[in-house]
Amino acid sequence: MNHHPDPGRRQLLKALAASGLITGLGPLLPAYARTGVTAAGRAGVPGGEPRDVTMDIAIRRESIDIAGGHASATTINHTIPGPLVELWEGQRATLRVTNHLEEDSSIHWHGILLPFEMDGVPGVTFPGIPPGESFVADFPVRQYGSYWYHSHSGLQEQTGVYGPLVIHPREPEPFAYDRDYVVVLSDWTFEDPHRVMAKLKKMSDYYNFSQRTVEDFFEDVQKAGWGTTLRDRVAWGNMRMSPTDIADITGHTYTYLMNGVHPAGNWTGLFSPGERIRLRVINASAMTFFNVRIPGLPMTVVQADGQNVEPVETDEFQIGVAERYDVIVEPRQDQAYTVMAESMDRSGYARGTLAPRPGMAAAVPPLREPPQRTMVDMGMDMAGMDMGGMDMSSTGMQGHEGHDMSTMKHEGHSMQMGGTGSMMEPAGPVVARHGPDWHGPGNISVAEVQRNRLGEPGTGLENVGHRVLTYAQLRNVVPMQDTREPTHTVELHLTGNMERYMWSFDGEEFHEVDGPIDFPYGERVRLIMVNDTMMEHPIHLHGMFMELENGQGDRLPFKDTISIKPSERVSLLITAVEPGRWAFHCHLLYHMEMGMFRVVRIRNGEVGA
Repeated sequence: MNHHPDPGRRQLLKALAASGLITGLGPLLPAYARTGVTAAGRAGVPGGEPRDVTMDIAIRRESIDIAGGHASATTINHTIPGPLVELWEGQRATLRVTNHLEEDSSIHWHGILLPFEMDGVPGVTFPGIPPGESFVADFPVRQYGSYWYHSHSGLQEQTGVYGPLVIHPREPEPFAYDRDYVVVLSDWTFEDPHRVMAKLKKMSDYYNFSQRTVEDFFEDVQKAGWGTTLRDRVAWGNMRMSPTDIADITGHTYTYLMNGVHPAGNWTGLFSPGERIRLRVINASAMTFFNVRIPGLPMTVVQADGQNVEPVETDEFQIGVAERYDVIVEPRQDQAYTVMAESMDRSGYARGTLAPRPGMAAAVPPLREPPQRTMVDMGMDMAGMDMGGMDMSSTGMQGHEGHDMSTMKHEGHSMQMGGTGSMMEPAGPVVARHGPDWHGPGNISVAEVQRNRLGEPGTGLENVGHRVLTYAQLRNVVPMQDTREPTHTVELHLTGNMERYMWSFDGEEFHEVDGPIDFPYGERVRLIMVNDTMMEHPIHLHGMFMELENGQGDRLPFKDTISIKPSERVSLLITAVEPGRWAFHCHLLYHMEMGMFRVVRIRNGEVGA
């Protein structure tokens, strides 16, 4: 039996919004979050002639109205999210960040190619910005697309230090649109984030109100029998985890925001029927994966992490923390459409509206049933297991040797397992078996077998009855520029102990490692990551793009953040030509803070030493 927390609070917010008693939101929203068309004729993202940009960005602690309540928050230029930073490819950016806090702060420009000294990571690229002082990031703009920026100091990002960044391309874009909206998704808690962290360290499932019950046990027995059900429960018990552990932090404390507006506030983007609308969807949350859909409107994905991809029409996509997807929709009817961003664990949602006129709204879909983790997520080798009489030899689940992801076939889903609810998930082909290293006390389990899961739509979206975007569908619009075979391979395992809330790479937290990961300058590097945990991790490499080996030949898509599914083995290619010290980490904020962080070093003479 599953319960969504705090229905009373959500109903109260809706009632207050309807009665007009929630006030004060307007002045605290950045300009791009307000309804209307700018003087330049575009909505949300102004555009204009290419130019160098000089901009002042001020970080302050202020008392504001947010998420239907009042809170002390950390703002950028008095708003949450911060203002739109708008740049032009081929021009120059001069971004002056001033810290008005009583503690050190910073701004990292996520996904931006720039000198490493400007990257904004305290202790890695610079000391941080002391109280009352400023730091200037001054760099040539070498790319196009949708990005964002945020604090890299402690847990400040959770308290409001984030905002969107859009770079207009030098060359005409390969797709057309009439309106352009930024859609920033985020999660807000009225709790002190350090208190949230303390709760997770004492009880990792503190915010998980969707636990399996005795009733669930007997339902599973009816479906799969006593033997299979008992083995399933014992396996999860040994892992110190529950199949309902989808998200560390849930709607029990989070309110999910769209452009800083809570669901009852109904952020609205205007359109005229027949117009093509570009939505730049940015997941700027601290800890939340979102499932994004617009009921009644197909979406055409045209960019991933700021870079063009061949258009893919879909009905829903899962977006990990720090990822971006640009989509184009074309509403033809004179009606409102709901932009639905449901949290992956389905404990809440962010919501907005596309409408011909202000004040309109469409039906908000009910939250769907929460998903559950599976035996595939556990990395178990199910060959030879008693699965209710299923012939495992015909499922494609047999393991085989070989680690070269570039030659893997993307066969889609190889099976649909029966049995208990926690086993209901299709599985990609096994690509490797785990080696002898169990990573020590910092990791409670390993993926016995590692699978290619790039063709899977994401947790909870396996059987939704409509099209869902997968990584395997992403295809670059231009051929690969560096066709050399990799001369250097780095394999890292994503590790953790959920019960003790420990997160790391290769079983070592950041403070325990001896030094950086070296990428030889100028060489082609293959980065292999294996997720030995039973949670998704969005892994971000600063300062450069990675090419995802997803079976698209010489059209591998660029990514700066890659969400790695449980027990998944992922391979990426990198050309190491950006000298410096670059942060490399899980973008789940509390995981990074607990040690899932490393430094990648690329040395070229004195730079990157």
